[in-house]
Amino acid sequence: MFKLLMLLLMFHSSLAANVFQDIFILAGQSNMAGRGGVEHGKWDGNVPPECRPNPSTLRLSAKLTWEEAHEPLHADIDVGKTCGVGPGMAFVDGLRANGSRIGVVGLVPCAVGGTKIRKWARGTQLYSQLVSRAGASVKDGGTIRAILWYQGESDTVTKEDADAYKGNMETLITNLRTDLNIPSLPVIQVALASGEGKFIETVRSSQLAINLPNVKCIDAKGLALQRDNLHLTTMSQVQVGLKLAGAFMDSFGNMP
Repeated sequence: MFKLLMLLLMFHSSLAANVFQDIFILAGQSNMAGRGGVEHGKWDGNVPPECRPNPSTLRLSAKLTWEEAHEPLHADIDVGKTCGVGPGMAFVDGLRANGSRIGVVGLVPCAVGGTKIRKWARGTQLYSQLVSRAGASVKDGGTIRAILWYQGESDTVTKEDADAYKGNMETLITNLRTDLNIPSLPVIQVALASGEGKFIETVRSSQLAINLPNVKCIDAKGLALQRDNLHLTTMSQVQVGLKLAGAFMDSFGNMP
């Protein structure tokens, strides 16, 4: 009981002091929202050690309030679907395991399953929601350190969508940097492990070919999939999170 009370005091003290150092936006579709452990519309409740709550890891809820982060991170954002484990919590665990001096981390879930990249274009509901939530996340202090992006499975269905992916993604990054007023905002994207259609390699090639400043890509190809051959398993989600953490630390860990 005493330990629980101390953890609660630490959590509320963090909120009161507005001591955010690092804020990360989680965006994309279902594999970012998290389907680890979800089968037949139910989540198995399995939370790996890398994804367990920590009083210094918070999430911005759908009501724009900070709370202690816990799986499923996107439960009130990717509504109408069953969410499970995603890469977000393992990402933060990876940052801490890499010896960073990271303090209180704020995660801003924005991913929605089944969304093509054109659903994220400037002026759409998803784009506006991301920009709005990102703005709300820094109103009490802190700095947006990066956007973590895992999306593209829905763009593998038609050749037209797959061929247009690179241009759409580059435009999205440019627009977000402008509208968030962070010209050099790091973006770390995940190259697909799966897709809804046959043009997976076309989209993957586009993701790996993006050559904008401060844009990095980690590769999910070969990670274990669930029986639907679309969504990552729980442990694969952990691996993605740790890969994202490694990419951030290697490329952006020393940024002010």
